[in-house]
Amino acid sequence: MSKVFTEYRKTIDEVSKLKEADEQILITPVKENAWSIREIIGHMYYWDDYNLQNMVSQMHHRANLPAFPDHDAQNEKAIQSLEGQSVYQIVDLFIKRREEFLDAVKKVDKQDRFTIGTGKRAFSAESFVKIFVKHDAHHLKQIENFLAVG
Repeated sequence: MSKVFTEYRKTIDEVSKLKEADEQILITPVKENAWSIREIIGHMYYWDDYNLQNMVSQMHHRANLPAFPDHDAQNEKAIQSLEGQSVYQIVDLFIKRREEFLDAVKKVDKQDRFTIGTGKRAFSAESFVKIFVKHDAHHLKQIENFLAVG
């Protein structure tokens, strides 16, 4: 497995550890006017779900994938979709969807290059996932910093 895919899979381990944390900590905003850990994990789940449902199946050589949706609207939908779900249910959903996404994206031919929306940059499945490795790192740092203080 490529280094990028391995990195992306590592987030599963980090998120799994949250099952041992107290629910009250996980539903507390990480800072004023910010998401809670529950919402951060739900947000990451929602992007994996979006990418699995809308992007991976179109990753073929010279394909043009749809542009990413408006991030604010997508994030709002992500938070709304969490209603009625416990933080532990969301962690389980995240783990399952991340594994499904990785299983699917690893099947894309390594040589295939595609563009996204009106962009000119050619992506491989690996370089596509790398965007989200960086995204994960940002959110994992937020979680780590919050838990270190708490």
